[in-house]
Amino acid sequence: MVHWLRYRHDGGGGFGRLDGDTIAIFEGDLFDEPVATGRTLALADVTLDLPCRPSKLIALWNNFVAMAEKQGLDRPQAPLFFIKPPNTYRASGQEVAIPEGVGRVLFEGELGIVIGKTGRDLAPEEAGRHIFGYTCLNDVTALEVLKADPSFMQWTRSKGFDGFGPFGPVIATALDPQDSSVRVRVNGRERQSYPLADMMLKPAEIVSLISQGMTLEPGDLIACGTSNGAGPIPKGATVEVEIDGIGVLSNSFS
Repeated sequence: MVHWLRYRHDGGGGFGRLDGDTIAIFEGDLFDEPVATGRTLALADVTLDLPCRPSKLIALWNNFVAMAEKQGLDRPQAPLFFIKPPNTYRASGQEVAIPEGVGRVLFEGELGIVIGKTGRDLAPEEAGRHIFGYTCLNDVTALEVLKADPSFMQWTRSKGFDGFGPFGPVIATALDPQDSSVRVRVNGRERQSYPLADMMLKPAEIVSLISQGMTLEPGDLIACGTSNGAGPIPKGATVEVEIDGIGVLSNSFS
């Protein structure tokens, strides 16, 4: 398994492979045969950046059996999803300012699929080859905004405020999500915990279905949906999303 990250250092930035507490610096395109420079940096000496810069963040809803059973939902015939705009992206360690007047804000810890190759109309058997790796994601939601107008569920507005889509800290390749779990802690207290094996649609199926009629580009991010346990984020809290084999995404909310 390889962990890739992007970083800020001495007024500039770059990307590399994480080896323990050291970053092996690479050049070129992360998704197209990056080249090792032979140089290294200590992880403690850099500031984490977004591990990639998606052209779009596609987020699924109702993709876990346990949550569907609890809420009385049917298995969807096709992926149910919305898109979070780039202004929602935040790196691990960055602060998220909750806008005034939006009401209760929820965390939703999720697995993120990072696309590595351009593709459209992918068959299930080829879709897996377009997955570069996986990351941690927090699909933040302003719940009262979502349901404010009974005639229209405001998915984009409620989930599209600045900083409402943090992800990172790394992209892990060669990970089998079936063997992993998602855990979310708020101020150190575990609030959400569920196995990724409970997904209705598995990663390759998700990529294949979403690619029908929609071109996926290298760096695009797909959030696999969440399960039971999503809850409120108090102002001033620190929220950590941890996934086995990837690491911990940590953000404070003010």
